Amino acid sequence: MDIPSSEDTDAIFFDPFDDDGEDFYGNEDQMPDMVADPIAGFNRAMFVFNDKLYFWVLKPAASGYRVVVPIPVRVSVKNFFFNLLAPVRLVNSLFQGKWRSAEGEFCRFVVNSTAGFLGLFNLVRDKPSFNPPEEDFGQTLGYYNVGNGVYIIWPLFGPSTLRDTVGSIGDWALNPFAFMQLIQVDAGVLTSSETNIIAYGVRTVNSTSFRIGDYEALKNAALDPYEAFRNAYIQNRLSMIAQ
Repeated sequence: MDIPSSEDTDAIFFDPFDDDGEDFYGNEDQMPDMVADPIAGFNRAMFVFNDKLYFWVLKPAASGYRVVVPIPVRVSVKNFFFNLLAPVRLVNSLFQGKWRSAEGEFCRFVVNSTAGFLGLFNLVRDKPSFNPPEEDFGQTLGYYNVGNGVYIIWPLFGPSTLRDTVGSIGDWALNPFAFMQLIQVDAGVLTSSETNIIAYGVRTVNSTSFRIGDYEALKNAALDPYEAFRNAYIQNRLSMIAQ
């Protein structure tokens, strides 16, 4: 199976098929129900919707993409998006007072944006001080003891909580694509919202191409896939906040 090392498959956004598999795939039998789930009916419907979307659209697209696009190119695409989102991680490191993490994020961004050709190459991947834990605004809110609120599954975007949903809005404001007004392409002019959609689609398909089969493995191993993914998501977020 043509999957590179874990360093080549770091996730940028969280989704049900998180690249960091060992952190995400928890044991639901060992995970207590720690977040209220009062809209379980809606959430289960969205889980089914996203499940069908994966098998009918995302998996076929990622499978074809993996056949056509060689690993080095896919890794460079992953690196590019990861580098582009450095402001999100840097600012949230600062918000949490994690000065060394912020320094590491800044130095990695400078090196990879210059010598790494706009982030296509991660030249400092083997230097621990340049690779601090990833931070986002949902983690920042958790750091300041803001509770999870209710569990939510969003169509297309997957599992979340009220706190992480609010956090994603803050992260979006720091996303460089949020500042782009227009971009010229051969076919014409794209608005910033269209640019965001295309970028998210490319990133999602590219990221999924590294881990086809992981989602199926967890789903098939679980007595209740909905609860397994819910508990795994919560466990992963708690682990990230505690770093």
